[in-house]
Amino acid sequence: MADDLKERDISKPVAAQVLPPVRSDNGMLSSRGEATLALLAAILLVAALVFGWRAYFYQEEGDPVASAMLAFEKQNTLIVFSSRFEVVAESVDTRSFAGIDLLETRQAAIIPASVEYRLDLSRMDVDALSWDADSQVLDVTLPRLQTSRPNLDEAKARIFTEGVWVTREASLDLASNNSEQAERRAVEFAKNPEVLLLARTAAKEAVRQNLAVPLQVAGYERAQVRVRFADETAPELASDPASAAPAN
Repeated sequence: MADDLKERDISKPVAAQVLPPVRSDNGMLSSRGEATLALLAAILLVAALVFGWRAYFYQEEGDPVASAMLAFEKQNTLIVFSSRFEVVAESVDTRSFAGIDLLETRQAAIIPASVEYRLDLSRMDVDALSWDADSQVLDVTLPRLQTSRPNLDEAKARIFTEGVWVTREASLDLASNNSEQAERRAVEFAKNPEVLLLARTAAKEAVRQNLAVPLQVAGYERAQVRVRFADETAPELASDPASAAPAN
């Protein structure tokens, strides 16, 4: 029976499978393939242009108030002006014996002194800054100037002493009295309105210069800074020639 089945299988004709003819395109893409590749190339070109523009030309504008506050926080205290001058002090010492004034010594001293004027930027907050986006003007209100304790350069002082005989105790008392007197006079000189005007003008200019770079980095190349103190009314643009005198 097995032989009969084999014979039957062999005897059955096998249907031939006909494959579609292969067309030669000589390595060329079809019109649809060319369109797809052209679209991909255009997308890649646009993406490259966008990334290149952002990397080399585009500058994102930051927050000018935040940039200014960051600049202030980094400096904390800003020395805007230093005044150097000389103060004159004069003292008299009298020495008594048995209730009788016998020795009188007079001493005058010319002592170099210096005072620094500072801005405490840590006291400033966002309320002290106002930004006008349309005109690109940053208004800054400064706190009151602070003055340092006078620095007396007594090593370079010129001393003039008058007296027949100057005791050691008298010499020490005269030097001490002249130092105290010189410091008081230096403090008074530091409050001179003319000196204060110079210090306030220097403070405004220093703040303008310190804020110019952060604003440029933030993308505001045409920005202007107007600076004033709290006791002044009209802010001034950076192009203004001089600062206004402090209000009385």
